[in-house]
This record gives sequence, C-alpha cells and structure tokens, in this order.
Amino acid sequence: MKKMLVLVLALAMLFSCACALADEPVTLTYSEVNPLEGNVVGEVAKAFKAKVEEISGGNVLIDIQAGGVLGSEDQILDNLLGGGNITDIGRFSAFALTQYGCDKAKLLSIPYTFVNEDHFWKFADSEMAKDFLMEPQTLGLPLRGLCYGEEGFRHFFIRKGIEVKTIEDLKGLKIRVSADPVMTGMVENLGATATPVNFNELYSALNTGMVDAAEQPTSNYFAKAFPEVAPTLLLDGHTLGAIQLIITDAAWAKLNEEQQGWIMEAAAYASKVCREKVAEIEAETFQKLADMGVTVIEVTDKAPWVEACQPTIQANTADQAELYQQILDMQ
Repeated sequence: MKKMLVLVLALAMLFSCACALADEPVTLTYSEVNPLEGNVVGEVAKAFKAKVEEISGGNVLIDIQAGGVLGSEDQILDNLLGGGNITDIGRFSAFALTQYGCDKAKLLSIPYTFVNEDHFWKFADSEMAKDFLMEPQTLGLPLRGLCYGEEGFRHFFIRKGIEVKTIEDLKGLKIRVSADPVMTGMVENLGATATPVNFNELYSALNTGMVDAAEQPTSNYFAKAFPEVAPTLLLDGHTLGAIQLIITDAAWAKLNEEQQGWIMEAAAYASKVCREKVAEIEAETFQKLADMGVTVIEVTDKAPWVEACQPTIQANTADQAELYQQILDMQ
C-alpha cells in the first residue's frame, strides 16, 4: 500500500511538472532597426507586442529590440539565412528579400508602382499579398511573412551645401542605396551614382560627404535625425515604403497551433494599426520638419521621373509582367 502511495505521489509530481512546463511562457525576440517612438514602425512593434501578450494571457511574450541594436536589416537577414538565431521576428522592408531570390517581393519596390496608399492597401488585403508573404517558403528559405504594412512614400533628402530642386539637379550626386538592384537602377536612371552604405552608418556618411543624398520615408528621415545633416527633402514619392513582419521557421516551430494563431491575429491587428497611424504620424512629422527649418520641395510633375526610370521598371518586371500588371490594376 505504501509503495502504491509513493507511486501515485510520484506520478502526481510528474504531471504537475509537465503542466508547469506546458504553461511556461514562450518569449520571442522582435527586431526593429528604427527607434520605437516617432514613427509608424515603432507603433507596429508596440501594437504587435501588446496584442500577442493580451490574447495569449502572457503565454507568448515579445521582447522588442529596437534602434538597430541587433544590426541593420541586411545584417539580420544574413544571420538568419546563414543559420543564425539573432531574432525570431523582424520588421523588414517588403523587398528586403529580393537579394535572396524573392522575385515577387521585387515588384513592390518598382518605382512609381503605387499611385497612393489606398492602392497599396488594396494589394495588402488581397489573396496575392498572402502568396507574396509565403514566397520565402516556396524557395526553401527558413522564413515566412506574417503581414504587410507601410511607412508612407519614400523621398530623397540631400546633405547641407547642395541645392536640389529638380530631377536634373540629381545628376552626378552620390546617393546612398541598399544592396538592391531596383534601387540601384533607379538612382542610376536619374543620373546619380548609386553608393551602397549600411543604414546604421548613413548619418555619418552624409555628414562627411561620403554620400550626397539618400532616400527614406519621412518618418525614418526624422526619427534617425537625418535633417541635421541633410536638411533638404525632395518629395518625389518614388516608392511606397512597404514593410512586412517576418518570423523564422525555428520560432514558428516553437509554437503550438493555438500560439501560431495568436501570432497571426496579432500581425493582422498590427497591420490595421499601421494603416490607421501612418497618415497621422506623417502629418506630425511634416510639422516637426517645418519647425526645424527643413527645406521641403514637392515634385508636382512626376512624368519626367517615371520616364527616366523606365529602363529599371521594364528590366525588373519583364519576367513577371502579368503579375505586375495585376498590381497596377488594383488602383
């Protein structure tokens, strides 16, 4: 009888330990290259974290590492695709995976594709977008997309001492680009020299004259203090700043089916917050830039810009012409 009692107690303890382990929260690291405050990507990160932790009852926790402490987008992706585990979830430019063979994603970076934000959100809400988000999986990359969002249109900004008002004024300038053939081609089509620089080194590159100009959404331009060294903003809106949340296969595998559902629900919520916040944050940012004395030059006629970029547009859509036309037709 005593042996039976001991056995029952032992089994009870094992069951209790198993339950405790099952209830142990899962913590996922979330990487963001920008600060959390003053920009839409920070709002996306905070909304995602809050919603995951709310609906999971604290069963899934999100540890946000912001301000580029884990490295640039390229550095983080290189780590993940090289077998590293620097992060579990990351916010990236929607076309960051282009250099790793994601050709569908490349279509989102083609200059002057989206005529306005509504056009982009029609795409983001479509079945096509779901297919685009899963493109890494079809290529055997250990990542999957969770949702799309946007930061507003991207514009050029020019360092102190250089006057730029028209497309002709860009000729001969050294413009910072990421390791992206579309952006490189666009800059060269405009008569400038494409100069690859790590995003975390861009402030210094502008300050020292290593580059003359760069391009980002206005919220990033403000949040990273670029107006201090590049106080002229040229509003050409060449590309919409599409973003996506990506989770690694390793992180996805840590989660059970219910937890995966919570992640997807939180991603959809963060995308909704992004859509609601982007216009508000952009308006606030323009007011702050005006208060700082930034020179803002609006491009009212984009026809010459679109025409100049045709070589890059054609070269990068020819092999997916039908798919690209479907995106254009969503406006």
